[in-house]
Amino acid sequence: MKKVLFILIAIIIVSFANACEICGCGVGNYYIGILPQFNHRFLGLRYHFNSFHTRLNDDPTQFSNDFYQTIELWGGINIGKRWQVLAFVPYNFNHHVSDEGTKNLSGLGDIAILANYKLFDRTSKNNQLSQQLWVGAGIKLPTGKFEIDNNDPDVAAVANSQIGSGTTDILLNAMYNIRVGKLGINSSAGYKINTTNKQDYKFGNKASVNSFVYYATPVGNMVIAPNLGLLYDHTEPSALQSTKVNLTGGSLLQGSLGAEISFGRMATGFNMQLPIDQNFASNQTKERVKGMVHISFAF
Repeated sequence: MKKVLFILIAIIIVSFANACEICGCGVGNYYIGILPQFNHRFLGLRYHFNSFHTRLNDDPTQFSNDFYQTIELWGGINIGKRWQVLAFVPYNFNHHVSDEGTKNLSGLGDIAILANYKLFDRTSKNNQLSQQLWVGAGIKLPTGKFEIDNNDPDVAAVANSQIGSGTTDILLNAMYNIRVGKLGINSSAGYKINTTNKQDYKFGNKASVNSFVYYATPVGNMVIAPNLGLLYDHTEPSALQSTKVNLTGGSLLQGSLGAEISFGRMATGFNMQLPIDQNFASNQTKERVKGMVHISFAF
């Protein structure tokens, strides 16, 4: 049913390339998290998922349960001592179950490329204290499919359930890491500037702030780093033909629990995220759980 679709949410955990039916953050988001350690290059796979439940306040018989998944190829390369380039290639699977039936969408999402510059990298003589600060910018390409009918009365729902956003968008990013002995804090902030696509639809700009505390412990040939984190997103309303779309925009605060494990040139990890506070669609849509697992290889 289209009324329920209008107030669904799906976010990329990052992530990257999931829709947000009500808040309007749109497809084509991206998530960095704690980067694997690498000197020259790395290549990896990540699997993201998140789930949501919607029930209309004025008609409880109208509901939807939604599950979004992304398999993402990502990688990075260091250029000299100061530059780093990251790339994200997602493939999305969207699954909707509502009082009207089941709907599935899948396909290549929006590819993103990000370049970071290291402002400073300082390590104490005894290697007990280290700090790094990166700033960067990037571009998200309209490689995912976007096709809507502007005359559809539920155009916002249709737009937000697409695999791609149909726009070329600007990504701004900053990352700071500090480690004292085995204890570290990894923090990042990002801002995504969305443009208007060929069908006059513009997803709202999005600001994100994340911070993770981790503790790296050697165990044999491995290093295990459990981590706890907080993630906050704020999304502006979307617009169609320069007119604000109702029930879009909002905020979400999440808590995260995970671990990173490295051995040799291989790294793997996971995290689970649960909402602490959320403000979408008059509380008709609720995020339930979000998670990610990954594996990467440095070379």
